[in-house]
Amino acid sequence: MLLSKEFIEEIWQSKHPLGYLLLPLSWIYKLIIILRRLCYQSGLIAVNQIDVPVIIVGNISVGGTGKTPLVVWLADYFKNKGFKPGIVSRGYGGQLSGKTQQVRPDSDPRIVGDEPVLISKRTACPVAVAVKRRKAAEELIEYCDCDLILCDDGLQHYSLARDIEISVIDGQRRFGNNRCLPAGPLREPISRLKSVDFVVSKYVAARHEYKMEYSYGDLVSLTEPVKTCPVSELAGESVHVIAGIGNPDRYFSYLRNQKIKLILHEFPDHHAFIADDINFNDGLPVVMTEKDAVKCTAYATQLHWYLPITATLPDSFTYRLDALMKDIINGQKTT
Repeated sequence: MLLSKEFIEEIWQSKHPLGYLLLPLSWIYKLIIILRRLCYQSGLIAVNQIDVPVIIVGNISVGGTGKTPLVVWLADYFKNKGFKPGIVSRGYGGQLSGKTQQVRPDSDPRIVGDEPVLISKRTACPVAVAVKRRKAAEELIEYCDCDLILCDDGLQHYSLARDIEISVIDGQRRFGNNRCLPAGPLREPISRLKSVDFVVSKYVAARHEYKMEYSYGDLVSLTEPVKTCPVSELAGESVHVIAGIGNPDRYFSYLRNQKIKLILHEFPDHHAFIADDINFNDGLPVVMTEKDAVKCTAYATQLHWYLPITATLPDSFTYRLDALMKDIINGQKTT
């Protein structure tokens, strides 16, 4: 019998008795990932270098921490600096074959994944997905003349050499019970954060972390993207609210704070939506995340809207980012 998402979260976020029973498996998992990383660091397994700077954005825990909004922010930031960034991703949630797939705003998210399509729409940068991220990066450099690679969710993909590592964490949920899979939510031990260049924390930041906050825009129509609506106009109304993302609590809280009566419809992260998932035949508005919207456009009516978010980072983050990039370009950064 499969465990429910809620029960797994209870184990991972507390000292649940079942978590103790799973500890031996966590120790084995932790040993394997430590040995794997050592194999790359020692050269026993090849690390593939490419000809332009590579920035990895990832996390050490399972679930949504805010990587995609940060990738969008980085792409816009470096474009404004005169770079031509390309973005590579694994394309989770898609049905990718072995080949590298270029992603456009109108690409099918069922093939390339929802997050790459969202990133392509938001950044207008070249985006490619592949099982082997090195291959995707090389093709972006060759065919799109990119001079910087941003890698979405590649912290544990050690075969691709990187110049800057950014780990994103959920500042409220932190690391749960601090255990590695399967007894806890961690892909790697917390000590891994000591080796990254930046720890970006969503909503709440501890010492030596950079706080990332979200700003919410007006609702955007799925059928007419030029049409927008202030969220405040839905105050007092009953609204169907859809979420197929990891950890949607803040999204729900924001809408509740706008005095909207939420009719919640939660789905697993990267859910493959069908028409019946988003059409309720009662005339009420339907609000979803931008990530879900890229998969729902074909089924949408004038009742369907998405809520865009934009990441904001402190000046201290940009100062250090600029300094590291200058060292990389001048060949002075050491690993």
